[in-house]
Amino acid sequence: MTPRRRLEAILLPAVAAAVLIALWHTAVKVTGTNVFPSPAAVARGLAELARKGLLLRYTRDSLLRVGAGYGLALLIGIPAGIFLGWRPGAARAANPVIQLLRPISPLAWIPVAIVLFGVSDASAIFLIFLASLFPILVAAMNGVRGVPAMYRDAGRNFGLSGTALLSRVIFPAALPEILAGLRIALGIAWIVVVAAEMIAVNSGLGYLVIDSRNAGKRYDLVVAAMLLIGVIGLLLNLLIERVSRLRAVRWGFREESA
Repeated sequence: MTPRRRLEAILLPAVAAAVLIALWHTAVKVTGTNVFPSPAAVARGLAELARKGLLLRYTRDSLLRVGAGYGLALLIGIPAGIFLGWRPGAARAANPVIQLLRPISPLAWIPVAIVLFGVSDASAIFLIFLASLFPILVAAMNGVRGVPAMYRDAGRNFGLSGTALLSRVIFPAALPEILAGLRIALGIAWIVVVAAEMIAVNSGLGYLVIDSRNAGKRYDLVVAAMLLIGVIGLLLNLLIERVSRLRAVRWGFREESA
């Protein structure tokens, strides 16, 4: 990336954010609303949360839940997807179950999660796991299926065993699609943790939204929590995008022009 493009990548989003904040401030002033907070009120709300220690605590709780549920989905979804992609017979047997469960919204599982785990972290982690599992599983399965036959044949011609072929040829070739599935799953996991925290736990950024609304109609804190959720979601997306661009895992990605 050239210095000019790098500078544009920083300045253009900053200008867009500044324009949006200016429009927000103007809209609040023009309408004279006493309900929707101004940018300054939201900033004061964030400062209040920071002083009370809630900002760090709730952010930490949400990230830990996402890390636990998403990590569990990684541990199960990637090996299972690779296995199903490698073994067509097993894929045909498992596909009806996958296609039956995959369309069910994770939020529909909230009553089941509460019955199984109560109002606890385990409920939220269970929901995040379900939300993350199927995008990862399907991406890994399709990634392995999509590896060109010539790659397999070349590996066999070099005398690779089945395990070596899978680890040294199939998995690296399928990795770009797997990473795309991981990126989608992480976004879904972050959405689901916020929804789950509104119902199934007593901390986290989702809980902050609903608690601020119910306890005194603190809409400055509601909007502050919403903005924080968006910023963290953006950072998580940028993080996994960075991982996708590492030299060790970028097989299949088009090089950027200079």
